[in-house]
Amino acid sequence: MSAERPSLPPVRLHTEAELARDALAAPLLARAVRLARWAGPATRVGAGGELVEAQLPAAAEHLGLGDDEDGAAYASEAWRLAVDTGLLDVEDPEGEEAEDDAEGTVTVGENLGLLTSGSPQDVLAIWLDGLEAVHADATAPAFDDFADLIGEDGSVDFEALDWDPQEEAEFLDGVLGNLYLLTLSEAGPADAPVPLPALAASMVVPEDMGEPTDDVLEQVSEVMMRLDDQFRVLAPIGIVEYRPVDEALLTEEGEEATPPADDEDVTRYGMVKLTPLGLYGIRERMLEAGVDAPAVGDLADKGADVLLDGIAYYPEEAARTEVGLWLGRRGTDEAEAAAAELLGAARGADERAPLRRLHCQQALALVGPEAEPAVRAVLDDPELGGLARVWLAERGAADVPAPPESMIFWLAVDTIAAQLDADGDLEELQELVEGLSGQHSGFFDQAWRVEHPATPDVLEAVGRLHRDRKIAKDARKAAFKARSRAKD
Repeated sequence: MSAERPSLPPVRLHTEAELARDALAAPLLARAVRLARWAGPATRVGAGGELVEAQLPAAAEHLGLGDDEDGAAYASEAWRLAVDTGLLDVEDPEGEEAEDDAEGTVTVGENLGLLTSGSPQDVLAIWLDGLEAVHADATAPAFDDFADLIGEDGSVDFEALDWDPQEEAEFLDGVLGNLYLLTLSEAGPADAPVPLPALAASMVVPEDMGEPTDDVLEQVSEVMMRLDDQFRVLAPIGIVEYRPVDEALLTEEGEEATPPADDEDVTRYGMVKLTPLGLYGIRERMLEAGVDAPAVGDLADKGADVLLDGIAYYPEEAARTEVGLWLGRRGTDEAEAAAAELLGAARGADERAPLRRLHCQQALALVGPEAEPAVRAVLDDPELGGLARVWLAERGAADVPAPPESMIFWLAVDTIAAQLDADGDLEELQELVEGLSGQHSGFFDQAWRVEHPATPDVLEAVGRLHRDRKIAKDARKAAFKARSRAKD
């Protein structure tokens, strides 16, 4: 019965202004900005746009890293980001046959001004360029791995290196996608970080595997160390908060840290958490790759039909927030019109219609008394009359007409069909099934005659779910009658 579900749950993003502030505060981008403002006519850069080695100490000193043994490396990294994001423009040495040690010239890039005078969208666009550059760095092999494989023209023999750039990028994107999903999952870590061994296992251990084999554990260990290197590169751009693998473990256990035993402190093996900026950045990358990655608020300016279909499989809180945003754009003055639009969109005999009606009823609960005229207008509608009566009764409205018996049974079938499509909690579904079928004597004598396209499927589900064997058998018999009737 279920329609196709989105591959990812909706994400609740911070505002663009908040995300832009986070982007500007990311350590690597902040350093890149400082170096872009520090650079001048006398700044010397190599043929590839890199800051020449002789200038790295001064750059590190400007960043306050003069006493850090890795200060020069941090300065070089920040300079590359400034160039990659257009904060600095580098002109190559004149002439096509310039020597490798020739120096280029550097000027302030247009994007440097946008970081202070541009919009939040401008800032985020520059940050996304930086994320793309850092992502490429995180998936590149260490220089020592290919120094001997660089040709005279500067090209790298990747085949001899046994390194596939696209495969490496896809692997890291898969890891970040898993981390994104874990962060959004209702059963996930919420604001808690994810242990690196668990994230590595999500990429290696098959879902149907019981106790991992030694070979699989070895693969998990290898992936852990690979991710440790990559997250160390990614963290400064602000995408993750990362606690690296305890280096003492590498000394204690060899070159690779094995996954922790049950009684070990898992935090020593690395902990990673997506930041709000990271959620935004990964979602943008997934959207660019064509992945369905919804965000709360996407539907606020759409029609009621798009809204009810869009929130069909949202978690309850996200669906409620999305509806609240949708109603908020219409205001109290348009509440009645909004209710009428929701009711109109809830009609239909397609597979998804029962779930639309369920979400319509939940959405109407947020509208307020202004919706009453629109709700009363559908009291005689065979598809909406039942939910209209429920809404009015819950608000203590007067003069609510009693529903005809056919509408009572139709609403029972429609309600069960919606919950089956929603794939809710099994115990709650059993209670619903038993409650609705037990409200009326001779329920199954009437239910199989209900003119609802989901009647046979609903009765079959009652037969599977009802814990009373006799009633379950009656439900299966009624389902057979309903299917036979549908064929006639």
